[in-house]
Order: sequence, then C-alpha cells, then structure tokens
Amino acid sequence: MTDNDTERNTLLTDEDTSDTEVVPGGWTRNLVLAASAAVIGSSFQFGYNTGVINAPGAIIQEFMNDTHFERYGTPLDHLQLSVLWGLAVSIFAIGGMIGSLAAGYTVSKVGRKKTMLGNNVLAMLSFALMGCSKVAQSYEMLIIGRLLIGVNCGINMTVAPLYLTEIAPVRLRGVLGSSNQLGVVTALLISQLLGLHEALGTKLDWPLLLILSAVFSLYQLLILPMCPETAPYLLGKGFDDDAKYSLQFLRGRHHDVDYELENMRSEASRSVHQRKVSIFEIFALRNFRKPMIIAIVMQLAQQLSGITAVLYYSTKIFVSAGVPEEDSDLVTVGMGLANVVMTVVSLALIERLGRRILLIAGLGGMFVCSVTLVVSLTAGVGTHWGSVVAVTVVMLYVVFFQTGPGSIPWFITAELFPESARASAMSIAGVVNWGANFMVGIAYLPLQSVIDGYTFTIFACLLAIFLLFTYFKVPETKGKRIDEISRIFE
Repeated sequence: MTDNDTERNTLLTDEDTSDTEVVPGGWTRNLVLAASAAVIGSSFQFGYNTGVINAPGAIIQEFMNDTHFERYGTPLDHLQLSVLWGLAVSIFAIGGMIGSLAAGYTVSKVGRKKTMLGNNVLAMLSFALMGCSKVAQSYEMLIIGRLLIGVNCGINMTVAPLYLTEIAPVRLRGVLGSSNQLGVVTALLISQLLGLHEALGTKLDWPLLLILSAVFSLYQLLILPMCPETAPYLLGKGFDDDAKYSLQFLRGRHHDVDYELENMRSEASRSVHQRKVSIFEIFALRNFRKPMIIAIVMQLAQQLSGITAVLYYSTKIFVSAGVPEEDSDLVTVGMGLANVVMTVVSLALIERLGRRILLIAGLGGMFVCSVTLVVSLTAGVGTHWGSVVAVTVVMLYVVFFQTGPGSIPWFITAELFPESARASAMSIAGVVNWGANFMVGIAYLPLQSVIDGYTFTIFACLLAIFLLFTYFKVPETKGKRIDEISRIFE
C-alpha cells in the first residue's frame, strides 16, 4: 500500500456525515479544520513573532547590556546597543527570506502539508534557544533563535496562503486567502497584550513571552495530520484518485466533486506533462513575466507602505507624537485590535467587492494617512492636537492597510499562476516581501534620526506609485478559476 493510499484511508475512516455536512457558502467542518491547521499553525506563528519583540524591547536591550558588562567589564555604548538590538529585530526578516527560498523547493518536492509539518522542527529549535538565552546569559542565542523562527515564518508565509488557496472552493478562495491575514493580526494582538508590563513584558518573564507561540506549532502538529494534501498538488503529481478523496474530505462525502475536479485536471494535465518552472526560469517565460511583476509589486506595496515601520516601532512613533510613554503600549494594543476588526471586515467584503477595488481603496487611504502623519509629526509636535491626530491617523493607517493591502498580496500570487509555476512564484514573492520588510525594519530608525517626522514622506511617494500601478495593471480575479486567470496573461 502506498503512502497516498494510507493517507486517503486515514482521512475517510469513520468519517461521519455530520463532519462533512455542506453548509451555505460551501463551508464544511473539515474545510474549517484544515484551514485552522494552516492559519493557527503558520499564520499565527508569523504574526506573533512579528509583534512580540516590540513591547519588551527596552527590557531585552537592558539584558543585552548587562550580559556584555558581565563578560567584558564595560557596558555597550549607545551605537553598539542600537546595532545589536537592530540585528535582533531585523534578523527575523533575513530568516524569512531564507525560508521563502527554501519553501519553493520543498512544496514542489514533498507537498504543502508535509512542508508545514516538518517546518515545526525549526520552530521548536528556535524556542529552545530563545527560552534559554536569559539563563545562559547569551544574547547570541536570542539572535540565532530569532533567525530560525524567521526561517520558519518565511516557509509558513509561503506555504499557508498556497494551501488555503488550493483547498478553497472558487467562491470562498478570497475569504480563505484572507483568513491567513486574520491569523497574522490576531496573533499580533495576542503578542501585544501578553507583552504588556502587567502580563509577561517583565524582566523575569520575557523569555516565556518569546516562546509561547510553541502552542501554535503544537496545534498544527495535532490537527494537520488528519487533513489532506491539496488536490491541485496531487493532480500535478498524477495522483487522480487521491485528489478526488481530498476534495471529498473537504467538500463533503456526498458532495459531487467531479466538476471541480475536472476543472483542476484541465490545469494539472499540463503540469503532469511539463516540468516545473524554476525560480530562475519564471521571468524568461512570457506567460509568467507579467503576473510575476504584478505579484512582486503587490508584495512591495504591502511592506513599503509604511505599515512595517508602524508595527515595529509604533511605541516610538506615539512617544515622538507626545503620547506619554506609560500610555504608548496601550495605544499600540488598540492599534492591534483595530487590525483584527478591519481584517474581519475585509473577509466580509472581499468576495463581494473583489480584490482590485479593496487594494485601490486601501492604498489610497494609506496615502492620505501618510501625508497627514507627516503634518502631525512635524507641525504638530509637542501639541495636544498633534498627539491626537498622530494616534488617530496611525489607527486609520491600520484600517486602510487591512482593507486590502494587508491580506490580498499573500494569496493573489497563488491565484495568478498555474500549478506548474505556483510554488516558484510564491517563493519569489516571499523573498521580495521579506526583503522589503528587512529594509524598512533596519532603515526606519536611522531615517527617523535624520529627517524625523518627514520619514513618512517617503512612504507617501511609494504609495502613490503603488496606487497607480494597481489601478492600471492589476486584474480582478474574483470568481475566476485559476485556468481562467492564467488565460488573461496568454
């Protein structure tokens, strides 16, 4: 008996009709179960580790300084501490780039499901390093742990949107694709709440704060083995029977999957007879060049919109605007709550209004916010109205970001490409996203020290470019099958 036969039998053994009862909109319990394994185990991991380093930043820097003093008898000067702290924050994005590159290979070789499961080994190793760094008095362990969890999250954010897109019915593809972002912002909010001084953001508890996301990995390790590999991947490998059982598990045992399977098969038939398109070949093929450019610009629009600076350094932005330091963490939590609420709103709108209009609305709103933020951080500095406007605009920044630019770039790449090129395209898009994330994370504070409140002028100019590109070049993919979208570029 083959591994695929074993998995198929496991998925369908003792399957109760109620477990796969089709509910309005195409939702089934098994579809929700599979989606939750990807979102909680992968998207939550990324969101939590993006935000967890923000609130206890001053305490961790103190730990670094004390460790250096105990070793060498002298404290770190301001520049040395800034460089060391900047490395601890930004090395997460370097790991993300490495993970994105690795994911393009593994998802094609072993599949989406096995890649996510195996990726948890990296997560557990990183938790061990970060959790023991304080006891071992080693900030190097902390930095290496951040690198490894970055690699884990780079793989997660390439594979999870791919898995969610491929298990979703056409009419739910946008909702499930956006659920990836809902997982990110929900975990981000959790990290912000737990990072408060009243919770785990203390000198004693910050190592525990860094490793709590192990819970997300454990959930995925428990749930994902019960869920199937995606049908498009199985068809691409020539496993037609396994693909059918995968769809039946997700859609319901009594649901007719033949029509959906035939549409997938028409795309997969080309993949079976054609070799996979590599990362290096994708720009050379005319049919893939334009969608790849669109995918890259969408990833740049997400990270160079200024949202990364807001997420990494929100506390500093609020303090610069005149918000009392003791209140800045609470305002940051309020921003995280706005993140979650607007992502839920985006989930409700994405299959009604489509991807394109939400992208345009989000980028346009962020452009206005960035200009207003420049005014509040310059002309309004030190005034009550400047503080109020800065806090309000940062909240609106988050609202407009989650309207479209936050969620859509992650899954639109999977929609633009057939199975033969999808893994490579997702890998490239991931590297670009993490590269831009790293660039903003490492450059924002030096820029702020030089041009202060005018930093967001740069983001305003970039947002204007991304807005025009989206209006003229990005097609609407709502309600279209993957093969229909591919034909747009042929």
